[in-house]
Amino acid sequence: MTMELLLLSNSTLPGEPFFQWPKPHVSTFLQGKKRVAFVPFAAVDDQQNSYVERMSLVFGEWNCETVGLHSESDPLKALATCEAVAIGGGNSFLLIRSLYRTGLIKAIASRVREGLPYLGWSAGSNVACPTIMTTNDMPIVEPPSLRAMHLIPFQINPHYTEATIPGHGGESRDQRIAEYLALNPRSTVAGLREGSALRIASGNMELLGNNMKVFRQGKDPVLVEPGTVDRQVIAAH
Repeated sequence: MTMELLLLSNSTLPGEPFFQWPKPHVSTFLQGKKRVAFVPFAAVDDQQNSYVERMSLVFGEWNCETVGLHSESDPLKALATCEAVAIGGGNSFLLIRSLYRTGLIKAIASRVREGLPYLGWSAGSNVACPTIMTTNDMPIVEPPSLRAMHLIPFQINPHYTEATIPGHGGESRDQRIAEYLALNPRSTVAGLREGSALRIASGNMELLGNNMKVFRQGKDPVLVEPGTVDRQVIAAH
């Protein structure tokens, strides 16, 4: 069965209400769905309930019930009752550690490959990749593995920007991605800008929002404009 994914770079643009920019895309993606399993594990424990409450307001606009898997005694059983799954942003290392601990990393990947729609943003988009190695996050916990769900064959760098901070000596995002590719030369990295998303359905891929930059080892980066994406441009080697 063909997978359906909507992978957002971020949930909220500066100066806008929470989750404002992706609403039209998410509304179409979740059309007709009544129960959404939400995974708030990218937030620290004492923020997870409030994270679920915020998303309940968002999904409630489309009459979708939000099921916070963090509070379920059997999250795998609860997942089986839902018509879509959403994984929110936050810290990718914290997220993937909890996905491994609960067994959800395999359960979600299996259900999505069977056709369960998958919505992710930021860290939630990272875990759809083969690994979380192109996250921007600090490793505040040690997960059992950096391997993620491999729902797509390439890496995403969310919140991608070419901007640098004047007077700051740290590496640019392009330099960090180049370091990754030097050690993982068969990978492809999609730099997904703020206010952008990848929609994958029926074997097709569409870029929504802004252009994205695709990086491969030994080749100049390629700018991909919004619209249908040639899978050969973004596929892993």
